[in-house]
Amino acid sequence: MEEFEIKFLEVDVPELEKKLLKIGAKKVGEYDYSRVLMDYPDGHMKDVHSWIRLRTDGKEATLTYKQRLGVKSDDSSDEGMKEIEVVVENFEKAFEILKAVGLIVIREEKNKRLRYAKGDTVFDIDFWPFIPPYIEIESNSLEKAKEMALELGFNPESGIIGTAGMVYKKYGFDKDEYSSITFEGMVKK
Repeated sequence: MEEFEIKFLEVDVPELEKKLLKIGAKKVGEYDYSRVLMDYPDGHMKDVHSWIRLRTDGKEATLTYKQRLGVKSDDSSDEGMKEIEVVVENFEKAFEILKAVGLIVIREEKNKRLRYAKGDTVFDIDFWPFIPPYIEIESNSLEKAKEMALELGFNPESGIIGTAGMVYKKYGFDKDEYSSITFEGMVKK
């Protein structure tokens, strides 16, 4: 599966929620995520812009292979994300399996999310530690995501196509320099 998403920074959350309801989006959930990002000790997954993510919201856990597609040479944007995801029954057991096959934790992260949906488009308002909230609009094509952005009053040309790490870079943080990013603090490697 490929993800087609575009992000818009520094959103006014109460105003944005009103706009989402006005265009017919429905609130589908609030999530408190904990995740670990993993790679092999030699970092060969990072070399091809990929990683393993094990994430839980306390109720459901997912194991995901993620790979950035069409990454620009300056790492400023990409063309989307390849994602292979499964629901796992037990976060801790899945974590033990991943460690047993030689993966190591490259970073632990926590964030909060408000999710809205309209048709095949998902609107995630993300709250990450130490940066302002932003919205990620994801759909079955980049054109559809941009169309939904316009409907909310965003200029698609001012959006970011890329990862949360790219958003952090806009605020002067390189996520790769941290082993932990949580609301309690950020720990440098």
